[in-house]
Amino acid sequence: MYEKLSVFEDKYLELEKNLMDVNIINDSNLYQKTAIEHAELMPIVNKYREYKEVKKNLDDSKELLKDKLDDDMKELVKEDISNNEKSLNQIEEDLKILLIPKDPNDNKNVVVEIRAGAGGDEAALFAGVLYRQYVRYAERSGWKVDTVSRNEIGIGGYKEVVFMIYGKGAYSRLKYESGVHRVQRVPETESGGRIHTSTATVAVLPEVEDVEVEIDPQDIKFDVFRASGNGGQCVNTTDSAVRLTHLPTGIVISCQDEKSQLMNKEKAMKLLRAKLYDLKLQEQNEKNSKERLSQVGTGDRSERIRTYNYPQGRVTDHRINYTTHQIEAINDGELDDLIDALTAQDQVKKLENLDTN
Repeated sequence: MYEKLSVFEDKYLELEKNLMDVNIINDSNLYQKTAIEHAELMPIVNKYREYKEVKKNLDDSKELLKDKLDDDMKELVKEDISNNEKSLNQIEEDLKILLIPKDPNDNKNVVVEIRAGAGGDEAALFAGVLYRQYVRYAERSGWKVDTVSRNEIGIGGYKEVVFMIYGKGAYSRLKYESGVHRVQRVPETESGGRIHTSTATVAVLPEVEDVEVEIDPQDIKFDVFRASGNGGQCVNTTDSAVRLTHLPTGIVISCQDEKSQLMNKEKAMKLLRAKLYDLKLQEQNEKNSKERLSQVGTGDRSERIRTYNYPQGRVTDHRINYTTHQIEAINDGELDDLIDALTAQDQVKKLENLDTN
């Protein structure tokens, strides 16, 4: 493993040199790409350099112990060896985590789709809770939220809401949210005080560029219509809303939140690219079952991943047996502890997968 690390260091030094090359500096796209690659290698190289330094100190101390030393000096050297061995073990563990293959989508923006599932109006209200939860999380993270489309019900929920979150690392943090979310609570519409169980599905897709997904214009059917609000109330006097149908897959996307037909069309195309890219990823995961098993929550979208139990004030993630009784904080977008636990478990699974190869 450590022979491979020297290759990382060589590449890092080469990139460092390239960042001072005038030709690269004058090419903004190439410079940005080089700078990103340099930054990604930096933690690995720094940890590798730390490893080499501690390893040298350990070897020197072991050599010193072979000399004739008085008892006090011998104890000091032994203590130094013990400390360096502990440090080396920790550095090796850190290096293993750093060497886990990175998800190429981690730094991307995301498209989030939330749909009401079983439970009628209560499911739609819960979809609204989840929407506000992720919007609040995005705000706490300093990210921008842009709504693509929404199908509201009159009492404040959504049959479906689609939105984009723009921010570095958004996909790396939110990719574990895909799946079925279940809620157990007394509905606002329930006079008898009975606890109901409802569901909503969440899909988190990485935003992709034109070059990553090739779309034949002949495969797309566009329809335009007049945008409308709740109860059919007209919110636009022109046919600015767009419905896009991708004929080969049957994917249908509607977008009406912008007043401009062109902007709605651009948003719909972004969502289509994300969906087609996701289909490709799902096919790859199906072919590579081992890789799928080494992931947490990026496989089957029909998997029930989490329960929100309001009477007990409890949120449980079933994939990692994680439970918190801070349901109000979770609904207010305080998701970092939960996401950190999911990320840690994902790293453990991937490390286990690496060890078996």
